[in-house]
Amino acid sequence: MPANRMNRDEFYAAMAAHGDARLRKVLWTLYWRGTAQLRERIEDELRPPDRPKVIAKKEPPDPDAILAKVTTFVELAEAGAYMAGDRRVHHTERSKWRHTFRGLVADALAALEADNPAPAQRAVGKMVDLARGMRSYDYFHSDDPVEAAKFVVSDAVAVLWESVLRHDGPAAFASRVPQQLIRWESDYGWTRRGYGQVAEQETALAVPLARLLATPDMWRTFAESYLESLDAAGRADPKRPRTVYGSFDETRHRRRERTDDLAAWHEMLLERFTGTPEDDLLDRLVASPALAGPGRTFLRAKIAARRGDAAQAAALVTESLKELPGHTEYQDFAVKVGAKLPPRAREMVAERARILR
Repeated sequence: MPANRMNRDEFYAAMAAHGDARLRKVLWTLYWRGTAQLRERIEDELRPPDRPKVIAKKEPPDPDAILAKVTTFVELAEAGAYMAGDRRVHHTERSKWRHTFRGLVADALAALEADNPAPAQRAVGKMVDLARGMRSYDYFHSDDPVEAAKFVVSDAVAVLWESVLRHDGPAAFASRVPQQLIRWESDYGWTRRGYGQVAEQETALAVPLARLLATPDMWRTFAESYLESLDAAGRADPKRPRTVYGSFDETRHRRRERTDDLAAWHEMLLERFTGTPEDDLLDRLVASPALAGPGRTFLRAKIAARRGDAAQAAALVTESLKELPGHTEYQDFAVKVGAKLPPRAREMVAERARILR
């Protein structure tokens, strides 16, 4: 259907009957009652030729509205609404969940630029929590939901933490971020398969964190807060072993996994504090009840080596290899410090050397 409007000649003919005062009144009415886009167009036309046009800055999404949408989405996902016949989620939405996910993440990250980014910070945190759970739980119909959603967790967390530091300051950063680091860090990334376009873009969360700790004082303050949060995480673990299959100890498994997940960050702490006045923080680290397993023993071995105690380092790495004889990092460290290899580890080191010849 053709538009019901005048062409240019008809418009100019209609204008000719009015004086300047009448035309200004018409233009003012359009400007005052028109849309924001129309007002910008009129302002651009009225601007003197020697002044460049000002490109309007796009306003960030409303943080409170985004938080409400994210909260609803996460609650429905964790309740299984996207997996089963839940009436709260339309059946067509179940197949489009990845688009909803990506849209919410983009809006939450954009809302971090608002004057009050706190709700947006919580929204991003909720999406990261959901992604961390997606690796183990089927919230959506996908064999690798993080890959399907194209969600690079480490990139989103880096933007979130930069927002916390910029808007809330170093004290709030040191108070809040350690708990998130402990909860979110993942040794093998956040996708289920560990390969693909998303996995190739992931980094350990320790990498963007280290970039934000710009001064020695920030490192010390953050490390002290981290150790307090780590001890709190250990105290929150179940007090008694929870048996699921046979003699499976869920508490020990959780602590071993946590130790491996945080290995890159702990290596940074070793490099930063060994031989400094804060060296005692490393003793607090390996004594934390939140850590366990051969990874913790290996951490002690590396601390001993950095302090010049090769004998202690050798004894500790040998102990680690008794549990994980095929761990190549343990093997290489053992050879470096001249440790006695357990029989199975010795066979595997010899096999590796044969293959590499």
